[in-house]
Amino acid sequence: MTSSQGQGARIGIDVGGTFTDFVLADPQGGGLVYYKEPSTPDEPSRALIEGLKSLLGKAGLTAADVSLLMHGTTIGLNAIIQRRGANIALVVSKGFRDILEIARSRMPSSFDFHSSKEEPLVPRCAVVEIDARLSAAGEVTHAPDEAELARVAAELKALGADAAALVLINGYARPEAEIELADKLSVGAGGLAITSAAAIWPEIREYERTLVACLNAYIQPLMQRYFAGLKQGLARDGVEAPILVTASNGGSLSLASAIDRPVETILSGPASGVMAAARLASSAGVSSIISFDMGGTSSDIAVAHAGSAELATRTDIGGLPLVLPVVDVSAIGAGGGSIVWVDGHGILKVGPKSAGAMPGPVSYGRGGREPAVTDCYLALGYIDPGGFLGGRMRLDKGAAERALAEIADRIGLAGPDGAARAAEGALAVTTAGMATELYKTLAARGLDPAGFALVPFGGAGPTHANLLAEEVGIGSVVIPPAAGTFCALGAVAADLRRDFVRSLRRPLDPASAALLQTVFAELAAEGTAWLDHEGEQATSRRIERGVDMRYAGQAYELRVRLDQDCRTQDAVAEAFHREHERIYGFRDGDSPVELGTARLAMVGETAKLTQPRIPAGNGQPQASGRRPLFRRGAWLDAAVYGRAAFGAGDKVSGPAIIEQEDTTTILLPGWSARADEAGNLHLERQPS
Repeated sequence: MTSSQGQGARIGIDVGGTFTDFVLADPQGGGLVYYKEPSTPDEPSRALIEGLKSLLGKAGLTAADVSLLMHGTTIGLNAIIQRRGANIALVVSKGFRDILEIARSRMPSSFDFHSSKEEPLVPRCAVVEIDARLSAAGEVTHAPDEAELARVAAELKALGADAAALVLINGYARPEAEIELADKLSVGAGGLAITSAAAIWPEIREYERTLVACLNAYIQPLMQRYFAGLKQGLARDGVEAPILVTASNGGSLSLASAIDRPVETILSGPASGVMAAARLASSAGVSSIISFDMGGTSSDIAVAHAGSAELATRTDIGGLPLVLPVVDVSAIGAGGGSIVWVDGHGILKVGPKSAGAMPGPVSYGRGGREPAVTDCYLALGYIDPGGFLGGRMRLDKGAAERALAEIADRIGLAGPDGAARAAEGALAVTTAGMATELYKTLAARGLDPAGFALVPFGGAGPTHANLLAEEVGIGSVVIPPAAGTFCALGAVAADLRRDFVRSLRRPLDPASAALLQTVFAELAAEGTAWLDHEGEQATSRRIERGVDMRYAGQAYELRVRLDQDCRTQDAVAEAFHREHERIYGFRDGDSPVELGTARLAMVGETAKLTQPRIPAGNGQPQASGRRPLFRRGAWLDAAVYGRAAFGAGDKVSGPAIIEQEDTTTILLPGWSARADEAGNLHLERQPS
């Protein structure tokens, strides 16, 4: 791909738990440059800065040639999952001190008497009540006087919190009142950073809105330190390019917006990969895909139709609900670093514990003692121990086999091929678990996996994709040219995007339909003002509109996308009936319809990347060698090909191994692989 606009290089970066990935789009050199650097979890910016130097050296460029950095990260996500965020306080309306404790009054499992709720991010002793409240219409019913403000500010100081969140009952109805109060308390508490829930997400449902504010405050100090250190480190190396941070909704934000609202970046890395997969599928003429992102720690899937990824308005992060719009990604299984182990009953298990970047799998030679999925790939002949990361990192196959032989002894598979048989069993367990979660995720949407193509990426995605496709009955797999660094590619192509909401909560009638248009106009004005302050990266802009709706009496709303012409009561109602019928198979034209939350996305489109074409091939590439591949209890003779040897139209049949610097593709017997003009590999099940 090459950039259609701009003079300098754009660099996409994805900081993962095991590797930090880079993609450089060089408009002058006319191509993409890819690079992977082992992550440094103790100081993530170190791997980023060192990898950036190596990337520029590989591209033959200097720091002065960089015009833009697009950064995706899971730092905030990991802090929430591991509960390593800031020490925060919470200020709530008087009488609602237990809002986090009560939550939705539900246990995680209705049938498990031993299950326990997630611990609140803010302990009850750090929750401060304030005599302030609004009515559902946005009228101030209780306003704190100076003495009350001084008392609350003094309590916040005494708590010694790093940051705080503020939530007023019905604050969504008049966000400016809550924002003003947050500013006053911040001054009184000596400049303490206080997140206003209504400023972040003015939507009804107090518990969820409280969590959004708390999550933002929880990771804000960490993200501020990280980005400050990153900017200083880059500046020392002469990189002065602006930084955009990819967001959970598939777009990106300026660095200032990301620091102010880090909660919007929690799922930035996975979202970037899904958006890149959707764009790739659209350009390759594939209408419906399941993206499959398998990295070092976990595997995620998402669904996309006609070039657009599905968005969700609710997801769970570390056991806590998040109600911001996010690319709908579901975790389905293990990653390359997931540990293979045997439980007390002698049953083979994989994960959820991961070897991570340090010490990593046994074959990394960094002190790891327990075999991981990557060690299984090595023992089965899937990957070349001397070709990992293009030869920059040599793996110890013998160590992997010895560790797996111990597993084989424990499950009764000792013998000459015990390590390989244990490795194959571990991959069978991994694949079965992935298939189960994939079936559940698609069934909830009423979808059949057989109607989709699988688009794998991440370092282990192409290696495992054929196994998963065969397990679930998918007959088509599309592997991108640089699948191992695909999330970084998604980052470098991300548009600017931010979502805005306003809760309405009223029956749909002519008056509320007119009000809806007024609200959209107000939200569009907010979006325009935001985009005007994000910098000069957007080349054009567009607006996406939608509204949550339901039939009267239903417990939850259905998100309905509205085009610009959908303005009258009848047009809005018809859009809802049509979407309800598509999802649930029926419509009820006689029932009253209610409006919930109005949603508007402001999108600033950035300079596009164009896919380069590869030259036509001769029908079949030249094999670079052969390697034994263990499959179903026997060793097979598999041809080995370099990915770069494929020309457009070239085709090979399995068993085969296709190697490239950032990943390896396994082609099973009964499957073929064909390269298209864009360099994508199409794996297809051959007729029996």
